[in-house]
Amino acid sequence: MSSMNQFDGGREEQKDLAGAGAQDAELEQALKDFRLTVHAWSEAAYNRPRRVEAGLRRRAFRTWRLAAGWALGCALVVGGVSGGVYERHHAMEVAKIRAAQEAEHQRQMAAQKAAEEEEALARVDSDVSREVPSAMEPLAQLMGDEGTR
Repeated sequence: MSSMNQFDGGREEQKDLAGAGAQDAELEQALKDFRLTVHAWSEAAYNRPRRVEAGLRRRAFRTWRLAAGWALGCALVVGGVSGGVYERHHAMEVAKIRAAQEAEHQRQMAAQKAAEEEEALARVDSDVSREVPSAMEPLAQLMGDEGTR
Protein backbone atom coordinates (compact mmCIF):
# COMPACT_ATOMS: atom_id res chain seq x y z
CA MET A 1 0.00 0.00 0.00
CA SER A 2 2.70 2.36 0.76
CA SER A 3 4.10 1.89 -2.72
CA MET A 4 0.70 2.70 -4.06
CA ASN A 5 0.59 5.88 -2.07
CA GLN A 6 3.95 6.83 -3.36
CA PHE A 7 2.85 6.17 -6.90
CA ASP A 8 -0.34 8.15 -6.51
CA GLY A 9 1.58 10.94 -4.84
CA GLY A 10 3.83 11.12 -7.84
CA ARG A 11 0.87 11.58 -10.14
CA GLU A 12 -0.47 14.28 -7.91
CA GLU A 13 2.87 16.06 -8.03
CA GLN A 14 2.82 15.92 -11.80
CA LYS A 15 -0.71 17.28 -11.84
CA ASP A 16 0.35 20.03 -9.43
CA LEU A 17 3.36 20.87 -11.61
CA ALA A 18 1.22 20.95 -14.74
CA GLY A 19 -1.40 23.09 -12.96
CA ALA A 20 1.32 25.28 -11.53
CA GLY A 21 2.76 25.80 -14.99
CA ALA A 22 -0.63 26.92 -16.27
CA GLN A 23 -1.09 29.15 -13.26
CA ASP A 24 2.40 30.56 -13.72
CA ALA A 25 1.58 31.38 -17.34
CA GLU A 26 -1.68 33.11 -16.28
CA LEU A 27 0.13 35.01 -13.53
CA GLU A 28 2.87 35.96 -15.95
CA GLN A 29 0.31 37.24 -18.45
CA ALA A 30 -1.58 39.18 -15.72
CA LEU A 31 1.64 40.80 -14.50
CA LYS A 32 2.64 41.62 -18.08
CA ASP A 33 -0.76 43.25 -18.73
CA PHE A 34 -0.52 45.18 -15.46
CA ARG A 35 2.97 46.39 -16.33
CA LEU A 36 1.83 47.52 -19.78
CA THR A 37 -1.14 49.31 -18.27
CA VAL A 38 1.05 51.11 -15.72
CA HIS A 39 3.52 52.14 -18.42
CA ALA A 40 0.70 53.39 -20.66
CA TRP A 41 -0.83 55.39 -17.82
CA SER A 42 2.56 56.87 -16.87
CA GLU A 43 3.25 57.79 -20.46
CA ALA A 44 -0.13 59.48 -20.78
CA ALA A 45 0.35 61.31 -17.46
CA TYR A 46 3.79 62.60 -18.45
CA ASN A 47 2.77 63.62 -21.96
CA ARG A 48 -0.47 65.40 -21.16
CA PRO A 49 -0.46 69.21 -21.47
CA ARG A 50 0.10 71.01 -18.20
CA ARG A 51 -0.86 74.50 -17.07
CA VAL A 52 1.76 75.79 -14.71
CA GLU A 53 0.48 79.37 -15.00
CA ALA A 54 -2.91 78.41 -13.59
CA GLY A 55 -1.35 77.72 -10.21
CA LEU A 56 0.36 81.09 -10.26
CA ARG A 57 -2.85 82.79 -11.25
CA ARG A 58 -4.70 81.10 -8.44
CA ARG A 59 -2.03 82.13 -5.97
CA ALA A 60 -2.08 85.71 -7.27
CA PHE A 61 -5.87 85.68 -7.15
CA ARG A 62 -5.78 84.41 -3.56
CA THR A 63 -3.27 87.10 -2.65
CA TRP A 64 -5.42 89.83 -4.19
CA ARG A 65 -8.51 88.40 -2.55
CA LEU A 66 -6.75 88.36 0.83
CA ALA A 67 -5.52 91.93 0.33
CA ALA A 68 -8.99 93.08 -0.74
CA GLY A 69 -10.51 91.39 2.30
CA TRP A 70 -8.10 93.15 4.63
CA ALA A 71 -8.69 96.47 2.87
CA LEU A 72 -12.46 96.14 3.16
CA GLY A 73 -12.16 95.10 6.79
CA CYS A 74 -9.98 98.10 7.57
CA ALA A 75 -12.38 100.38 5.71
CA LEU A 76 -15.26 99.05 7.81
CA VAL A 77 -13.34 99.60 11.04
CA VAL A 78 -12.29 103.12 10.03
CA GLY A 79 -15.84 103.90 8.94
CA GLY A 80 -17.27 102.67 12.22
CA VAL A 81 -14.75 104.55 14.33
CA SER A 82 -15.09 107.77 12.34
CA GLY A 83 -18.88 107.48 12.53
CA GLY A 84 -18.67 107.19 16.30
CA VAL A 85 -16.27 110.12 16.55
CA TYR A 86 -18.56 112.23 14.34
CA GLU A 87 -21.62 111.31 16.43
CA ARG A 88 -19.80 112.30 19.63
CA HIS A 89 -18.59 115.57 18.10
CA HIS A 90 -22.11 116.33 16.84
CA ALA A 91 -23.60 115.58 20.27
CA MET A 92 -21.06 117.91 21.92
CA GLU A 93 -21.86 120.70 19.45
CA VAL A 94 -25.60 120.27 20.05
CA ALA A 95 -24.96 120.38 23.81
CA LYS A 96 -22.94 123.61 23.43
CA ILE A 97 -25.71 125.20 21.35
CA ARG A 98 -28.35 124.17 23.87
CA ALA A 99 -26.23 125.51 26.75
CA ALA A 100 -25.79 128.85 24.91
CA GLN A 101 -29.54 129.02 24.22
CA GLU A 102 -30.31 128.23 27.87
CA ALA A 103 -27.84 130.88 29.04
CA GLU A 104 -29.40 133.43 26.68
CA HIS A 105 -32.86 132.49 27.95
CA GLN A 106 -31.67 132.89 31.55
CA ARG A 107 -30.23 136.34 30.71
CA GLN A 108 -33.50 137.41 29.11
CA MET A 109 -35.46 136.15 32.10
CA ALA A 110 -33.10 138.00 34.46
CA ALA A 111 -33.41 141.23 32.40
CA GLN A 112 -37.20 140.92 32.34
CA LYS A 113 -37.31 140.29 36.08
CA ALA A 114 -35.02 143.28 36.70
CA ALA A 115 -37.27 145.46 34.55
CA GLU A 116 -40.37 144.27 36.43
CA GLU A 117 -38.68 144.96 39.77
CA GLU A 118 -37.63 148.41 38.54
CA GLU A 119 -41.22 149.17 37.54
CA ALA A 120 -42.52 147.92 40.89
CA LEU A 121 -40.00 150.09 42.74
CA ALA A 122 -40.94 153.10 40.63
CA ARG A 123 -44.62 152.57 41.41
CA VAL A 124 -43.89 152.22 45.11
CA ASP A 125 -41.71 155.31 45.01
CA SER A 126 -44.38 157.34 43.24
CA ASP A 127 -47.04 156.07 45.63
CA VAL A 128 -45.00 156.71 48.74
CA SER A 129 -43.31 159.95 47.88
CA ARG A 130 -45.07 163.30 47.86
CA GLU A 131 -43.82 166.63 46.75
CA VAL A 132 -45.59 168.44 49.54
CA PRO A 133 -46.70 167.37 52.99
CA SER A 134 -50.38 166.57 53.29
CA ALA A 135 -51.15 169.68 55.38
CA MET A 136 -49.85 171.97 52.65
CA GLU A 137 -51.44 170.13 49.79
CA PRO A 138 -54.42 172.52 49.29
CA LEU A 139 -52.01 175.41 49.10
CA ALA A 140 -49.84 173.51 46.60
CA GLN A 141 -52.89 172.88 44.45
CA LEU A 142 -53.73 176.56 44.41
CA MET A 143 -50.22 177.46 43.49
CA GLY A 144 -50.17 174.84 40.79
CA ASP A 145 -53.34 176.22 39.23
CA GLU A 146 -52.10 179.81 39.39
CA GLY A 147 -48.74 178.93 37.92
CA THR A 148 -50.35 177.51 34.87
CA ARG A 149 -52.43 180.63 34.18
